[in-house]
Amino acid sequence: MRQILRAIRTYYLFAIALAASAVALPLNLAGFSAAAHWILIATSIFELMPLVWGMLQDLRRGKYGVDILAATAITTSLLLGEYWAGMVIVLMLTGGQALEDYAGHRAEHELDALLTRAPQKARILRGGKEVEVKVSEVRTGDMLIIRPGELVPVDAVITEGSANFDESSLTGESLPQSKEKGEELLSGSINIDGSIKAKALRSAEDSQYQQIIKLVKAARGSQAPFVRLADRYAVPFTAVSFAVAITAWALSGEPIRFLEVIVVATPCPLILAAPIAIVSGMSRSAKHGIIIKTGGALERLAGVHTVAFDKTGTLTKGQLRIEHIKAFHGFSQDKVLAIAAGLEQHSNHAQAAAIVAGAKEKRVELPPTSRIREVAGKGITGTVAGKPAVVGKLALLEEHGVAMPKAFDAASYNQTAAFVAAGGELAGVITFADTVREESKSTIAALRKLDITNFMMVTGDNEHTAKKIAKPLGITEVVANALPGDKIQAVKAAAHKPVAFVGDGINDAPVLAASDVGIALGARGSAAASESADVVIVLDDLTRVARGIEIAKRTFTIAKQSVWIGIALSVALMLIFSTGRFLPIHGAIIQEVVDVIVIFNALRAHSDKRTAKQED
Repeated sequence: MRQILRAIRTYYLFAIALAASAVALPLNLAGFSAAAHWILIATSIFELMPLVWGMLQDLRRGKYGVDILAATAITTSLLLGEYWAGMVIVLMLTGGQALEDYAGHRAEHELDALLTRAPQKARILRGGKEVEVKVSEVRTGDMLIIRPGELVPVDAVITEGSANFDESSLTGESLPQSKEKGEELLSGSINIDGSIKAKALRSAEDSQYQQIIKLVKAARGSQAPFVRLADRYAVPFTAVSFAVAITAWALSGEPIRFLEVIVVATPCPLILAAPIAIVSGMSRSAKHGIIIKTGGALERLAGVHTVAFDKTGTLTKGQLRIEHIKAFHGFSQDKVLAIAAGLEQHSNHAQAAAIVAGAKEKRVELPPTSRIREVAGKGITGTVAGKPAVVGKLALLEEHGVAMPKAFDAASYNQTAAFVAAGGELAGVITFADTVREESKSTIAALRKLDITNFMMVTGDNEHTAKKIAKPLGITEVVANALPGDKIQAVKAAAHKPVAFVGDGINDAPVLAASDVGIALGARGSAAASESADVVIVLDDLTRVARGIEIAKRTFTIAKQSVWIGIALSVALMLIFSTGRFLPIHGAIIQEVVDVIVIFNALRAHSDKRTAKQED
């Protein structure tokens, strides 16, 4: 009973129209047609008021929609005494709105599941005892106990035991994932069948699940304007509808002909189809770990003609390792590494992580540092052991007047490199190696199948290294040595727009915000990148870029298809009903059938069947 009452409150306009029809119909059949008609008149006027009010508000804001046709049809029905035709139109409108609301709630089920299934408690070992604490109290390094049926509270690595985990709410992968000692666990995944011990890698706030929840809340709370797809056709469709209706009336001399045409022109399919398809598409993408923040972003993603990629951490694994250290001016390799690590420990760049990791591996003692300043896209400066020091690109060293050895040949360093200076002279050069992601080539191949043929690499790395990565992937346009501002200019100068930019680092935040569609890869990446992007892929999986574009394209294909089906059927019915061979009530009922056809077609955007076939 409680659910019924809640449904009535939510869909009260439809409930009132349905109740009035249920009362009027038996009265009419029993011969009390006058009483039935008064019920229909009162109900139609009551339902007409919010429609007209909304229409007037839109007109005041300079917007023009197709609602005027529905208001005209109801008003004309009342004026010509076709009360049942008017009531069917009311039922069609309110029922369609109720269905749209229902479809929206159904399509957002995955988002609701994410928000309600957030880990709340955790079992940790403290002082040799097992203690249950709030998940917010878990700290990096805490030892966790995770039993069968329990959620993984924070991102962790297994230290003892093995089990299968359900990661479907995070990755969209329906099959359980087997995890053993040394493998990472995602917060929010479910332990299916084994008790394990794991070490917390991050706090709850920084873990995967909380990052997803933040993005979902941001997507839900976004109020970015999105033009109702049907309204783009409002003026021509309304003009055609009135033209056919007035012509039928003029040629026949019968006002009823006007109503017979307007009834089948009622634009419910147009009004409802696109929003249902768009909400369904956004929900479907969320199920696959792709958070699309707004309907506008989904539309732009569907129309992308060029995809530009950052290199490090996007097309490559971003797990740089030191390949070689060349020392100059009497510095030792360890001394060069110590200077570089002393500065880079304050940075979150991929090169910085590799340098610090190399220093730890060699157990190099880090000198005291101060006055640290990071120069975006160039490197980092500061004071190391009381002397000025610089680590980064050669251009940054030149800006600081660093002296170079006579035999130094900068052109010979054609791979990723960090130049290290101390006391105004070159101390050494650290070169790195990186590996291309296994999925990079397949992602670009999948994008080509989606009719995207323009690809760019926009990177701060040197040209030789960039082209070495780009060539085997089939990327011919490479913009190298790019600072954050250069990346924005490169995207704006792209010949084929709209442009989607895919990146993950903090230096990508400006270009993610400036591009037509910014796609941030990995919720664990830079928070600035995730906040600047229109689309956030919460998994470290490049193939989701192609999946997201496929979902967007399919969603808008279905949305437009639904609108055009509605237009085509409405125009055909207008021409048929302009002959005067059918009653207005017949047109209203047939238009209900058209509604159902169009709306159920729009709901296909929520289906995953096509993707499943592609994966097979």
